[in-house]
Amino acid sequence: MMVQIGLIALLVVAYIIVSRILKSSVNLLGQKKFANEVRITYVSKMLNLGFTAIFVLLICLVLGIGYGQLAIFFSSVFAVVGVALFAQWSILSNITASLIIFFGFPYRVGDWVKVVDKDDEILGQVLEISTFHVIIHRLSGDIVTYPNSLILQKAVIRFESREAAQAMSQFTASSTSTNKVEDQSASS
Repeated sequence: MMVQIGLIALLVVAYIIVSRILKSSVNLLGQKKFANEVRITYVSKMLNLGFTAIFVLLICLVLGIGYGQLAIFFSSVFAVVGVALFAQWSILSNITASLIIFFGFPYRVGDWVKVVDKDDEILGQVLEISTFHVIIHRLSGDIVTYPNSLILQKAVIRFESREAAQAMSQFTASSTSTNKVEDQSASS
């Protein structure tokens, strides 16, 4: 019994330490990537939720709850969650893609990008990377909300500047006149 109490105390201390390290690491990475504060908080909470589930599993094992009982419990929970989310698979895939984009997406807010899509030109500046969408302000003046799960499936070209993006745009003439009007109104 004393061994179990000691192991639980050790697990609690390890949980607190690793949780703080995880949160500070995500905050540091988010600041390095110029991510929105809300996005950093969201990613921290999602990772903390997963880490907490692992912690609870370890506590159950230390308390002597058998693998069979844990397997039945977790398979029941996953079955209920799976059925509940089956109809919402696109939401789940966008949330998962959101985490992948946070850690591995080579583009940041403010970058000029072109999503290679045969149906439409999606070329512009990344305004925000949210939980479900990447929001792009196109050269034509429109704002596009592109789903996270789709942007991971498409090729994305990053441009060094607005001028380089304009050179690749089919809206060059109209966007140049629009930009002159915007520049004139901004200087007035």
